[in-house]
Amino acid sequence: MIAVIKYNAGNIKSLSFALQRLGVDFIVTGDAPEINKADKVIFPGVGEASTTMSYLREHKLDSVIRNLQQPVLGICLGMQLMCKHSEENNTECLGIFDEPVKRVPALNGLKVPHMGWNKLHQGTDWLQELPADAYAYFVHSFYVPVNLNTSASCSYGIEISAALRKNNFYALQFHPEKSAKTGVAILQKFLSL
Repeated sequence: MIAVIKYNAGNIKSLSFALQRLGVDFIVTGDAPEINKADKVIFPGVGEASTTMSYLREHKLDSVIRNLQQPVLGICLGMQLMCKHSEENNTECLGIFDEPVKRVPALNGLKVPHMGWNKLHQGTDWLQELPADAYAYFVHSFYVPVNLNTSASCSYGIEISAALRKNNFYALQFHPEKSAKTGVAILQKFLSL
């Protein structure tokens, strides 16, 4: 069973539809025991960092997420909140990845937020089999710099982390549920871990 963490963030419906299309058994829950007993956990998110971290702390989901032992996939804001600190409203995050989250710079006339399809650069680790023409759908104003935990990257004026991995924690800056065949393949890869 897959647990999708329910909290005050968006994109749970589109993720649920994607999981239904894949024929996956899942529940959407904010209940710690249900999250802890799941085979895998997905931590989705569209929203604002400080408000979301306040909610997670208030409902003690911050410590639940940090202490999970099964495979965990953070998506978009979920990935950013797995990091140490976000420039978005000067927010202390979960600290799973010891990395900062920075504001996407408006370079060379590129618009912020970074919104739309972007080519993923050759992956490593769990994403090492990415096809050369892998594109994913991004919507974000903050990013994680490329670091030792980066599993795939993309360019948007600068090189940014498109995916991360550390131990049992996996994360995607893009939305796999909106990324067509690439997104389906990556979701399937995570679900088969």
